[in-house]
Amino acid sequence: MARIALLAVFALVAGIAAQGVASFLKTRAEAAQQVAIVQALERQHRRLVAQDRALRVQSTIIRDARALGMVRVGEQSFVVTGLPRDERGG
Repeated sequence: MARIALLAVFALVAGIAAQGVASFLKTRAEAAQQVAIVQALERQHRRLVAQDRALRVQSTIIRDARALGMVRVGEQSFVVTGLPRDERGG
């Protein structure tokens, strides 16, 4: 009878240990996943900071504004029409 009780206790302890190991492995995998997400977000943040810096440069603002058809106060804009198309279709 003592052997059976000892085996039951051993099985219980082994089951608890197995659950602990499974929980540890799951937590470790989740942590690795979170680290990968954080690294991707850090890369994206660096790109956005660089883009923000570039967009604050006066020459970039002027270039982008002109690409949108904007002119400075006092300037006169001209639209050229009727140009022949080149053979490439542009």
